[in-house]
Amino acid sequence: ISHTSHKKAGGSFSSNFQHINQTSIMATAFSCASSQAPASFIANLATAGVEICPVSWTVGDEAAAMVGRDSYFQGSTPLDTWVGYLVVIGFGALFSVFTTIVVYLDKTFAGNASMTSEHFNTAGRMVKTGLTASVIVSQWTWAATLLQSSNVAWQYGVSGPFWYASGATIQVLLFGVLAISLKDIAPSAHTMCEIVRARWGKSAHITFLFFAFCANIIVTSMLLLGGAATVEALTGMRYELASFLIPWGVILYTSTGGLKATFMASYLHTMIIFCVLITMITLVYIKVYSSDQIYSFLDNTVSYSPEQCMAIYSTEGTVETTFFYSGDKTVLGDTEGTSQYACGPVSGNAQGSYLTMLSADGLMFGIINIVGNFGTVFVDQSYWQSAIAARPASAAKGYLLGGICWFAIPFSLATSLGLASTALMLPITRGEAGSGLVPPAVADNLLGDAGAVLVLIMLFMAIVSTGSAESIAVSSLVAYDIYREYINPEATGKQILWVSRVVIVAFGIFMGLFSIALNAMGLNLGWVYLFMGIVIGSAVIPLWNMMTWDKASGKGAIIAAWGGFVLALIAWFVGAAVESGSVTVGTLGSNPVMLSGNLVAILSSGLIHYVYSKFVDPQDFDFATLDANIHLVETEDTAGLTEDVINKDEIRRSKRWIVRRGYLLTFVLIIVWPILSIPAQVFTESYFSFWVLVSIAWGFGAAIVISFLPLFESQDEIGNVCSGIMNYLMCKKVEEVEYAEEEAVKEVDEPEPEKEADVEAGAEE
Repeated sequence: ISHTSHKKAGGSFSSNFQHINQTSIMATAFSCASSQAPASFIANLATAGVEICPVSWTVGDEAAAMVGRDSYFQGSTPLDTWVGYLVVIGFGALFSVFTTIVVYLDKTFAGNASMTSEHFNTAGRMVKTGLTASVIVSQWTWAATLLQSSNVAWQYGVSGPFWYASGATIQVLLFGVLAISLKDIAPSAHTMCEIVRARWGKSAHITFLFFAFCANIIVTSMLLLGGAATVEALTGMRYELASFLIPWGVILYTSTGGLKATFMASYLHTMIIFCVLITMITLVYIKVYSSDQIYSFLDNTVSYSPEQCMAIYSTEGTVETTFFYSGDKTVLGDTEGTSQYACGPVSGNAQGSYLTMLSADGLMFGIINIVGNFGTVFVDQSYWQSAIAARPASAAKGYLLGGICWFAIPFSLATSLGLASTALMLPITRGEAGSGLVPPAVADNLLGDAGAVLVLIMLFMAIVSTGSAESIAVSSLVAYDIYREYINPEATGKQILWVSRVVIVAFGIFMGLFSIALNAMGLNLGWVYLFMGIVIGSAVIPLWNMMTWDKASGKGAIIAAWGGFVLALIAWFVGAAVESGSVTVGTLGSNPVMLSGNLVAILSSGLIHYVYSKFVDPQDFDFATLDANIHLVETEDTAGLTEDVINKDEIRRSKRWIVRRGYLLTFVLIIVWPILSIPAQVFTESYFSFWVLVSIAWGFGAAIVISFLPLFESQDEIGNVCSGIMNYLMCKKVEEVEYAEEEAVKEVDEPEPEKEADVEAGAEE
């Protein structure tokens, strides 16, 4: 990792990828004389006092094209349009066919249940720890995870990836408490709103149904906003067309196989994402550069004065021809305009450095991230659905393991690609960064077309994995909480299954159109990401209280949710007016304004619900009665609800296990780790090398666990499928009746209790 131990590696990835002796990079990359800038440009820079030029002007086949460039992509695309169609349509069709075949093989040869409405929406409630963790990683890996995390690294430096990762990991860790509580008090539930209805009644049910739909719509909007923008930037495929076509890759296999198909596809998506992640980490810190080199480059980036930055980002190397600022700002000291590129000291950071955790804006983003993501986990039906689908013994462990493994994706990816973008001083504009184009720009610079393709594939995996989870979540809410609750209380399993599939198709079409509308309004991925907590944050604490506090009042929950929402909107608008004197999309999107809205949403609702439940309308609810108010549609499909599966003693042990570890890891990630980084202030070269080592080790470790644990746990099922296929190909069939009779004889001969479960499984097969 460090420069002293770095060795030159052979091989080639593309025509744009050059293996340059690392010592020569260190010796020549900083000298403008060694760059590929025109002589007149260099002479003008020297007049402005610029002797050290960006690394991107020296290294790579495109170095000459980086000089005087006002944006990285400049309206052109590194890939042909047909590549976009191939990925969006081809991969969607491929995964649909693959997932359908896997579900069919699982049902036919592994003896799993046929497709009922229960199985479609709950996956049989028997999912194991490894697959649960893999699904959590997949669901929590949005387009924003891959794109926005690198954007905050581009803005704030090392603190950005950390606060993105830690600020969005603790919610998953803490949701493990709710997951195991659900298995204890409401194992028959299909949706979180069913639990609200069973405990608090119709008014609360409608209230939290509204917030649940808001969560699904906001998450899917971010998927398509970031995804379509990146597809357009990389391939030239029209944004509107990409927004409309991307959901079809989700619709096809989700509507066919339900939650089980979503889980199986999510595992494959997660593996591919980690493969690309490992590739990018290796390129930045091992193959092409080293941590010491990136450290030096980042120091160089912040060493420029505003006047020098203006000269670097100009058409002729002069202040007069600069495009460094937005608007008409060309004269030093003019207060109009905003810097558009990563150059010069970072405002709000210790010593203006990217290499510090002492970042005011980074910390502010971290708080917004923490508050907003509580809403998108606790109020998102897809996470409740994963808890419903998991075995009781796997629910808590799956969420804890999933959270730990997911941490590596934003932390490791943004620590490599995000920091590399500022270290190399690529001409990425603030608008491009806000649209999530930092990772594709760096990947394209490192690998050319191959890098752009890898990022495109990784992004598509994130979109379809989370998109499928959101689709099945919305279909469950509509089928059980609207159709069955208010339209057809006597609905059969077939009717609910039909409604679920129709909703998946309709939601996909709606979201494609909705993301087009958001883009037309001028909202990008970063804006919506910061905004989400204002809308759904007020529902978080009431839902937590519903599952954990017997005195929680239903009336108080309604007042808290709506009251917190209204107060958050007021704080948001007032904050924009006070800070900027006007209320526009731009002023509403600033960090302080977003922070005020997010904090008011979650804190005011929590205070209102506590006061109302404690002093106005205290309850004494018996959690043992909750599950009796939730009714199954198909009572014959209860494999995950039997007494041997729902073991109360085991659930209580699991709850103690997750409470201790979930709270401890939360404390470490948001308190202990940042505090331990404070004494370092601006990182030294060796401290940064250790930081990079942690990110690499975490990335590789998470990739190994999340890839192999599900396979290890499912080796029996995989063996059954493989042997079943072999028997089918060799025309070997065993009559079900004879097989059952044979197992019955075995049961008589071997009546030991430990054999009974195996005997019953064999009889069913």
